[in-house]
Amino acid sequence: MILIEVKEGESIDRALKRFKKKFEKVGVMKELRSRQAYEKKSITSRQGIIRAAYRQKMQQQAGI
Repeated sequence: MILIEVKEGESIDRALKRFKKKFEKVGVMKELRSRQAYEKKSITSRQGIIRAAYRQKMQQQAGI
């Protein structure tokens, strides 16, 4: 649970901005999206391998 204490004399906009920043940092939305549909470990690992290969390919092209 994310708690933000509004300081005395602080505007609501400023407090809301701090809340949004903390919300993004915690990664709540990312976790919610990942929990919407179950994904097998084999698929997750395969996607990780594909991402790693793509990153490596992009780094090699940038180094040329």
